[in-house]
Formats: sequence, structure tokens, C-alpha cells
Amino acid sequence: MNTPESHGRDTAQNPSTKHVTHGRTKWVFIGFLALAAGLLIAEHRAHLLGALPWLIVLACPLMHLFMHRGHSHGGHDHHERERK
Repeated sequence: MNTPESHGRDTAQNPSTKHVTHGRTKWVFIGFLALAAGLLIAEHRAHLLGALPWLIVLACPLMHLFMHRGHSHGGHDHHERERK
């Protein structure tokens, strides 16, 4: 008998069906993302290339801000405290 309850048990007992569906879904999603990225790049190439110099200039202070965060630039005496 094919009731909704038995159908749920069939997929629970057969994990390979779930794995195949997950694999297909992943590849379809990757294909969709590749197509969307290609279309966005093709249609907006002039905008992206025009903003590129400003993005490089903006990257400098952002990298400085985020890369020096863990250096504790407060008092510069942390090496002296470690020696004691």
C-alpha cells in the first residue's frame, strides 16, 4: 500500500535517493550562479571597470583598519610586561 506514511519510510530507509537529490540540487544551483555571474559581468562590465580604481583606493584604508586590529597599538608597553 502506498500511503504518505509508507512513502516517508521508504525515503528514510533509502538514503541514496536523498543523496542523489542533494547532489543534483547542488549542481543546478552552481549552474544558476555561474549563469547569473556571467550575465552580470557581461552587462555591467563598464560599471565594474569604472569603479575599479576607486575600489583599490578604498581597499588600502580598509586593509589597514582590519589588519592592524590585533596589534594593540594602545601603549606599546606590552613587550615590557611580558619580560617581567
